[in-house]
Amino acid sequence: MTDGALPALLRRDRAVVLSGLAAVVVLAWAYLLFGAGIKMEMMDMGGGQMMAMSPEWTLGYGALIFVMWVAMMVAMMLPSAAPAILLAAALDRRRSTASAPQQGMLFASGYLLVWSAFSLLATLLQWGLDEAGLLSGTMAAGNRILAGAVLVAAGAYEWTPLKNTCLAHCRSPIAFLLQHWRQGRLGAVVTGMRHGLFCLGCCWILMALLFVGGLMNLLWVAAIALLVLIEKTAPWGGRMARITGVVLAIWGAAALALAI
Repeated sequence: MTDGALPALLRRDRAVVLSGLAAVVVLAWAYLLFGAGIKMEMMDMGGGQMMAMSPEWTLGYGALIFVMWVAMMVAMMLPSAAPAILLAAALDRRRSTASAPQQGMLFASGYLLVWSAFSLLATLLQWGLDEAGLLSGTMAAGNRILAGAVLVAAGAYEWTPLKNTCLAHCRSPIAFLLQHWRQGRLGAVVTGMRHGLFCLGCCWILMALLFVGGLMNLLWVAAIALLVLIEKTAPWGGRMARITGVVLAIWGAAALALAI
């Protein structure tokens, strides 16, 4: 491969991978915007007041909730993983692999496999909370103590060594790939899964905040997605995580004080 051909191939690979990622993210947000296939039931509270109620849990409804969680994870987490995915494709191209865009997408698939497993656990947690009567019709915590406890826990976790370690891997995709990259199609998937595990360790508690603002509140979902993107990609993202921790802890403490 000539020196002049390599930059052109890298630019083409970047365009192909970015286009694919953008299409998947847009489709995920569109799916959420149009309700994720979930129809809320309305209950008359009297006096002209109506309250949204979640449908009864069945296997079909559980499958819809799982797909909704997967779509949320794609919409929220894939943009922040884009630098690592692009680097994975570029790394394979520099090693003279003809299918560099494909390797990048395989890396992304491994990454999303981890978040799909998380989505299954989140679905089971949502089912348990709903059956215990702790969720409102908008899929938010209907108990102030629960909401406050989640906020305090999320704030405290932002200051833990585990959070810092996982965030450092997410913020340094070059160092991560140089250390963990495995060649071949299966290697790309496995490397993507490893990256996904670090991102899961970094952001799992932030996903729990979805139960505070409500899973059907897309502005809240977008705000958390923006926070994740800033923490993982902005030059000051590390400091942002600590500031976020303080804000969440104070917010949660105030919510608990009002609830008691």
